[in-house]
Amino acid sequence: MTVNTAIRLLADYAAGRGLIETEDRIWAVNGLLEALTLEDYDEVETVDPADSQKTLPEILGFLTDYAVDNGLCGDTVTERDLFDTKLMGVVTPRPSDVNREFRTIYETEGSKAATDWYYQFSQDTNYIRRERCEKDLRWKTETEFGNFDITINLSKPEKDPRLIAAAGRKKSTSYPMCQLCPENVGYAGRTDHPARENHRIIPITVGGERWYLQYSPYVYYNEHCIVLNKKHTPMVIDHGTFEKLTGFTEKFPHYFVGSNADLPIVGGSILSHEHLQGGCCRFAMEDAPIEEKVSFNGYPDVTAGILHWPVSVIRLRCSDKNRLISLADRILAEWRRYSDPSVGIYAQTEGEPHNTITPIARRRDEMYEMDLALRNNRTSEDYPLGIFHPHPEYHHIKKENIGLIEVMGLAVLPARLQDELALLGNALVNGTDIRADERIALHADWADELKEKYGSFSPDNVEEILKKETGLVFEKVLEDAGVFKKDSAGRAAFRRFTDQVNRAAVNNCVFAKNQVDAV
Repeated sequence: MTVNTAIRLLADYAAGRGLIETEDRIWAVNGLLEALTLEDYDEVETVDPADSQKTLPEILGFLTDYAVDNGLCGDTVTERDLFDTKLMGVVTPRPSDVNREFRTIYETEGSKAATDWYYQFSQDTNYIRRERCEKDLRWKTETEFGNFDITINLSKPEKDPRLIAAAGRKKSTSYPMCQLCPENVGYAGRTDHPARENHRIIPITVGGERWYLQYSPYVYYNEHCIVLNKKHTPMVIDHGTFEKLTGFTEKFPHYFVGSNADLPIVGGSILSHEHLQGGCCRFAMEDAPIEEKVSFNGYPDVTAGILHWPVSVIRLRCSDKNRLISLADRILAEWRRYSDPSVGIYAQTEGEPHNTITPIARRRDEMYEMDLALRNNRTSEDYPLGIFHPHPEYHHIKKENIGLIEVMGLAVLPARLQDELALLGNALVNGTDIRADERIALHADWADELKEKYGSFSPDNVEEILKKETGLVFEKVLEDAGVFKKDSAGRAAFRRFTDQVNRAAVNNCVFAKNQVDAV
């Protein structure tokens, strides 16, 4: 394949996917020539059949190789990503055109057709790198709480040490302020910030505010979308959050949507920019049954109960979203100030707040449903990373925060596990000393437990055993994150909290009546 052939193939691809019109072709080719610093071009009349079968990653890879060979970019993964995104930016429609197409489809065919188009568009522009996402390892593990989704994330490229060192020598910049800001649209990127020239976001209104809809470039699950505030403002869980969650499900009833908590440890990776996450995916949490029904004073129209789930969750369901929001407000307010030393829950220590909520909303036909996962981020000497956080004995599998995605029953595990589990499997089959191998020594205690449980391992069963047991470790991790444990003491403590919500409601009513009487 020649560079001229690759340019034609990229232009053909863009036209075939509807990214450019026939009238745009010369303009697009000239943009590609500029990016490649080429002054001459002859349109290839006939493409070799083998070349015509090239995929988009192969075409971009060839052109990026040309750029590396000719000193246009470096040969690290990050630098190559910056360059091939620049090429895709040339053939990606303007934001206004994308927004217009989305609105047209939404208004004429409905919300699902609009998101179907936008999701495909985000893949066609290579913003979602399908070939990388397909490398992620995925399986399900049956647990007491349903079938958990387990993923070893291989799609997000690791930073090259050379670029990390170089970034430390560069002048820092605050534009864009973070990777969620709308200013990322069309941004060329730099070695410490991804290129987004092929990135387009959809303006929407939620809770009376201007927000944007986009997809995650790493799609941890089907149609993994992000709903982000136009303004770079910190994460917060409050009345407005519940309004935005339910409002989003009105606009996109085929999507669930949730929010990470607004405190460190129990929150997500980006607490500096208010955002929600959603998508078209059914997790085990959605199918979890009510373990114990709860009645809340003043809300006979809201069906409520404690969920059979390792994380402590109250589920609310009502046909009136405002009533649902009102009760969610009450539960949040009471949880913010709730303490129960018998189970290690303190609302605050030395003025630092600890209690918050991870909320998830969805539609059940005409009903609004909201799951309120109760969270606490207190630390201790024994658990410096968090008391309600993966405990040290499980850090060999999962050490990172338990955020929204994990709360719903999807484990996003580090890429290191791909090699480590393979090495561990070989060691278990061959009976080699696991503690002597520094690459997998951190799994030694776990391996001893597996030997006791299974006795022996073979090449035919070891992989499935390790997958199953990795999922069961994740189950334990979620139980660690639960503020009320699934034992008699924990269940009693959970009931004490729901009783407190009701007592507070009664006290508020008495106070309000007394205020009226006094007047």
